[in-house]
Amino acid sequence: MPLWRTVPPMASVLVVEDDQFVRSALIRHLTDAAHTVRSVGTALEALREVAHFRFDVVILDLGLPDLDGSEALKMLRGITDVPVIIATARDDETEIVRLLNDGADDYLTKPFSVEHLSARMAAVLRRSRTSAGDAPPSTVIRVGGLAIDPLRRQAELDGVRLDLTRREFDLLAFLAGRPGVVVPRKELLAEVWQQAYGDDQTIDVHLSWLRRKLGETAARPRYLHTLRGVGVKLEPPL
Repeated sequence: MPLWRTVPPMASVLVVEDDQFVRSALIRHLTDAAHTVRSVGTALEALREVAHFRFDVVILDLGLPDLDGSEALKMLRGITDVPVIIATARDDETEIVRLLNDGADDYLTKPFSVEHLSARMAAVLRRSRTSAGDAPPSTVIRVGGLAIDPLRRQAELDGVRLDLTRREFDLLAFLAGRPGVVVPRKELLAEVWQQAYGDDQTIDVHLSWLRRKLGETAARPRYLHTLRGVGVKLEPPL
């Protein structure tokens, strides 16, 4: 049996690779292994993908044409905690350690075999899925028609499952845990993004995406209310 068959089936994979030959080979082999694959060739496209789609793992090349992959990794970590496997021709140990400290889950030096990639993917996915599967039952947070399960990382609005990115879910769950309380932006950055400092635009962008999925707008809010210069609160509609 080929080694790639040991990878858990039906993972959703984002391949970020600008070399068309390498990209096509990865897509072909991952698809043959029964995975769902999307692919892009730039860092900005990768950021748009993880903001709008749910992935189980990202394979990230460092030598991207628009932005260095190490910077792309930091930006990815600002919006999602999806497992990231770095794939690059660079083999400097200091850089490898830095990338792992910056949030990469694993690292592969090119050229690598499909079997090697598959084994690393299998390990990363097992860790991710075991962690999720071992979680005890959690108390569902309910605010109006919203039902949020923090440990299972599921959210529903009026009985309909919401397709949220990981960062969108974190933001929604944090605010829902404090219904009616105005949360300062500085606290959101510290608790949701794990950053002492940051750009308010990051919060605004995620609030905009989250509002869209809740069926509301900033001009006509239902759940999410922004108090200019103060913070954000979530409360049930009147």
